[in-house]
Amino acid sequence: MTDRRYSPETRPGPKTAGKAPWAAPTPSGPLDARVTVPGSKSLTNRELVLAALADGPSRLRAPLHSDDSARMIDALRLLGVGVDIERGEGDVGDDLLVTPVAPFAGGSVIDCGQAGTVMRFVAPLAGFAEGEVTMTAHETALHRPMGEMIKALRDVGVDIDDGGHWALPFAVRGHGHVRGGEVTIDASASSQFVSGLLLAAPRFDVGLHLIHSGERLPSLPHIDMTIETLAHRGVHVERPGVGEWVVPAGPIRGKEVAIEPDLSNAAPFLAAAMIAGGAVSITGWPAHSTQPGALLTEILPLMGARATRRGGVLTVTAGDGIAGVDLDLSAAGELTPTLVALAAFADAPSTLYGIGHIRGHETDRIAALVQNLRAVGGEAHELEDGIRIVPRPLHAGLWKAHHDHRLATTGALIGLGVNGIEVDDIGTTAKTMPEFPALWRRLLGDASGDAAA
Repeated sequence: MTDRRYSPETRPGPKTAGKAPWAAPTPSGPLDARVTVPGSKSLTNRELVLAALADGPSRLRAPLHSDDSARMIDALRLLGVGVDIERGEGDVGDDLLVTPVAPFAGGSVIDCGQAGTVMRFVAPLAGFAEGEVTMTAHETALHRPMGEMIKALRDVGVDIDDGGHWALPFAVRGHGHVRGGEVTIDASASSQFVSGLLLAAPRFDVGLHLIHSGERLPSLPHIDMTIETLAHRGVHVERPGVGEWVVPAGPIRGKEVAIEPDLSNAAPFLAAAMIAGGAVSITGWPAHSTQPGALLTEILPLMGARATRRGGVLTVTAGDGIAGVDLDLSAAGELTPTLVALAAFADAPSTLYGIGHIRGHETDRIAALVQNLRAVGGEAHELEDGIRIVPRPLHAGLWKAHHDHRLATTGALIGLGVNGIEVDDIGTTAKTMPEFPALWRRLLGDASGDAAA
């Protein structure tokens, strides 16, 4: 089944830039909303990769349908994998049916767009192709770190021609299989280097013994997520030491998998209650999750909110104010933009650290957040490994998204407390949440309504 969501001419993304700025709506009173967010980007793209490598077909229930997942689907289809769309049960959206193939097909050009998971997860898969696979990305994403992944893939026997640049674009000359073996990598710039190798490792001829050599390893929950998804498909990853993983060669089971809601995408909605007042509930919140967004239940109370979970619904209720905090976000750097918005309205300065790696995301998030806050009257300072926010009265102005979905949602949050905030490119939220503008307006426009898409 063909779906126009996955055709290049209709796909959202960086080309949305240039449209009229989006006026961030302000609330008419305290919130009382119930929100259903789409599936997790991180889980959707991991499960798509594992389904493509599996020993039989898989069904992904309630996956994310966004630009990032569309890029992954495009990439897998170009490698010869069957990915079909089928109506899901109830109102959770369409399922994805994945039919694996081996070996993968060569002779294609894979455009990763701005999707880091596609860059880092598909590059190892290209080694299983028979023939050359060229990998590239949108011009705004060619800066994203890839050198360590290229080095590691060469160490496990993948033939890569990067023209000596250690970056995209590059060509993989696939030989239908990948040797594997022991590899040392510095994944300080992105945990996706580790996850990309672990996901492909069961199909390596001799498996993989992966050792991280850097001083720090960001976003550990994402690595835990990768290991858990492998375990659900019958692959046991051993961890003989800190920053060390052993994956045996063997089959990956095809199966039916339900995708959790994206907890990081839920963050702006939960934070909205703290700025606008009232309460916001997110449906389908799991009792256990390896998503970094699961840490919101600990972080938001530190900043003054009350968080309760009953019957799979997480509710965040505003307190008397927002508290300034000093937080190590090394495990959840993707939450930084949302927490910066909260810190801008806090009763004391905040310091967020352990997040140097987010300089290499869709944009340098630390620099962009500082610049945006200063542009609307705020005070913020770049640190080597973080950001310091000093609350100041804010005023109307243009909030720049910098082709970054999380910066765009941060502008929407700032707009809750400041009249006249405009986001220059709200369309960039389509990278992981095409429904965001509609969901946000419903969140504010109907205090008693359901903000589900």
